[in-house]
Amino acid sequence: MKTTALTDLHIALGAKMVPFAGYNMPVSYTGLNEEHLTVRSGVGVFDVSHMGEFRLKGPKALDLIQQVTSNDASKLIDGKVQYSCLPNDKGGIVDDLLVYRASAEEYILVVNASNIEKDWNWIKQFNSYGVEMINESDDWSLLAVQGPKAILALQKLTKVDLSKMEYYSFCIDTMAGLNNVIISNTGYTGAGGFEIYIKNADAKKMWDAIFEAGAEFGIKPIGLGARDTLRLEMGFCLYGNDIDDTTSPIEAGLGWITKFTKDFTNRAAIEGHKTNGVSKKLVGFEMIDRGIPRHHYLIADANGKTIGKVTSGTQSPSLNKAIGMGYVATEFSKADSEIYIVIREKLIKAQVKKLPFLTNTK
Repeated sequence: MKTTALTDLHIALGAKMVPFAGYNMPVSYTGLNEEHLTVRSGVGVFDVSHMGEFRLKGPKALDLIQQVTSNDASKLIDGKVQYSCLPNDKGGIVDDLLVYRASAEEYILVVNASNIEKDWNWIKQFNSYGVEMINESDDWSLLAVQGPKAILALQKLTKVDLSKMEYYSFCIDTMAGLNNVIISNTGYTGAGGFEIYIKNADAKKMWDAIFEAGAEFGIKPIGLGARDTLRLEMGFCLYGNDIDDTTSPIEAGLGWITKFTKDFTNRAAIEGHKTNGVSKKLVGFEMIDRGIPRHHYLIADANGKTIGKVTSGTQSPSLNKAIGMGYVATEFSKADSEIYIVIREKLIKAQVKKLPFLTNTK
């Protein structure tokens, strides 16, 4: 298994370590519920250094990005970030990703850890533009400092006015005495906060500085378990669960990052999904009867006929109820539709809910 620059630190802190995307990663420290609620109400730090980073440089960098991504990257200006996906040639999704515009001729793509090699090879095959592609995934450490008090802790460490940074914007500046730090107002929790990119050699220094600055706010290290429950409360997709090579962006509710004002890989097929409609849609649901939905559980109608499958599910620490996401036949996708999760061969009642589950996160 691969390790991050902070793996030994997590072990020393008593983290429960698990294999994740080929890395030895902390899934929890003191317990999922406690860590989850720390991020919702205060501030916590995730080591997500397993994520991949590709740098694309050259006069035609935007042309390549426009071809391989679904969103319209021409709308980006320097210092802005865009959520997008890589459509495949079968109507599905290679990966979802973030596109950072450093300049008109330099972009950084942040991809999922489990898809680094797959994404690299996919993008590379379309690079007939002479774009310089650099895989920097092994060079960077990434700390997600999340929660409503994250800004108070981090502001102590930089002269950048973090309150002036818009959501999905970034800058490259000095933080904790370290130069060329990427400070990004992004995250996967819906709780507010920043993602901090530093070189591996600086990871421990940044970690220590952040924890010293956040001590008065009860800052804690947070594992990947709470990251999953936090993102699920927001209805954020997880690649490999809620989206994959077989799911269309339209089926997944990602029409908002799929722009038909430009050409991109397999545009015609995906535009057909939008025009002609799809047979299944990704929905959020809350359990009415007792039971916790799990990945791959079947979804049925009142008569027990299978109408879909659960992609993500958990007991929500913030809502104190069981929630999930899954694909259902389109006629069951409207809010308040009654569906049933098949748990141990029993039909357990649930109700489709509009996402996100949690709206008062700040």
